[in-house]
Amino acid sequence: MESIKPVFQSARMASRRLALRSDEEICGIINAVADATLDNISGILAANSSDMDRMEPENPKRDRLLLTEERIRDIVSDMRAVASLPSPLGITLMSSERPNGLRIDKITVPFGVIGIVYEARPNVTFDVFSLCLKAGSACVLKGGSDASATNGFVVSMMRDVLEKNGWDCNCVNLLDGGHEATGALLGAVGLVDLIIPRGSKGLIDYVRDNAKVPVIETGAGVCHTYVHESADTAMARDIVFNAKTRRVSVCNALDCLVVDRSRLESLPEICGKLAEKRVMIFADEDSYAALEGRYPYLNHAVDEDFGREWLDYKMSIATVDGLRDGIEFVSNHTSHHSEAIIAEDEAAQNAFLKEIDAACVYVNASTAFTDGGQFGFGAEIGISTQKLHARGPMALPEITTYKYVVRGNGQVR
Repeated sequence: MESIKPVFQSARMASRRLALRSDEEICGIINAVADATLDNISGILAANSSDMDRMEPENPKRDRLLLTEERIRDIVSDMRAVASLPSPLGITLMSSERPNGLRIDKITVPFGVIGIVYEARPNVTFDVFSLCLKAGSACVLKGGSDASATNGFVVSMMRDVLEKNGWDCNCVNLLDGGHEATGALLGAVGLVDLIIPRGSKGLIDYVRDNAKVPVIETGAGVCHTYVHESADTAMARDIVFNAKTRRVSVCNALDCLVVDRSRLESLPEICGKLAEKRVMIFADEDSYAALEGRYPYLNHAVDEDFGREWLDYKMSIATVDGLRDGIEFVSNHTSHHSEAIIAEDEAAQNAFLKEIDAACVYVNASTAFTDGGQFGFGAEIGISTQKLHARGPMALPEITTYKYVVRGNGQVR
């Protein structure tokens, strides 16, 4: 901890200086880093290539780790979009005047220093930098070793831009090392104000269980789609295909298809398009019987295949006996991220919406929409699966806090 403590102290000082910057200045720096990113595409790709070379070809995290020129240009567009958003700071949430003449305003302010622990997703480095800076906070990043070369190049580039423009480069910091550095970050009480983990359930559980600094849980998504007896078959087919295959390595991807027993005869049609992507299905006994000989990539499920985040071209299927059983199954296996029902019956829709405890609950739509950009929030720093402070896609308002500003004229109590 002592060897890393100066990093946290520098970030704290940078956050205090950042509080004096105008939104116009902040937007200028975000756009300057976006410009530098375009100028350094070849260097970023070279660093990313060295990371890719160290990862096993069959590792499902490869898609998360991979950067291409197109993805980098999309990242730059996202950064510019963040810069263009209204500032989340200095907003008066409540204002009142007391009988004694005191004026009390509740105003949004930065957290100060935000720590991010994440895995092999270098795009998070860009997202966190732009979002934290826009929200007036310095950030301390602890990325996974799989992306060490990419993150190192990118953060060095960001710090260079900050210094060249007369800013404190410690607005963004990258921790080297393994568990020791992570442990120091989790224990940096008084220096780091908030920690947000982004990654697998194992990572999030580790951070939550070991942190002394406040944590907002994000990321792990065990996502279900329940096909009710009233579901439109073609709609179910398209939603399931999109939710599972759009991008398998993200937290909003479908993990378990829950099908009403009365709709088992529709299962081959609902799952048919998945074969185009060679999705491996792990089916319970009844759904296996419905798909046997009619779907090529079929396996018998075991108990561990339910409540599992696959992050791969794999999913499970569970058969349920009606709406009540379907709600019960989802409730017993959810990670409280994103859950969906496909149904034409309005009463079934409403029951699912009321009873399912998740950050995002869908009716007749793909869980792939759980994303700050798709919700109109711009980029997001993560998907919160908890209930305190923030829930669902966490955009700029969710990475601010507030304080009460009290103005008087000599009042004493």
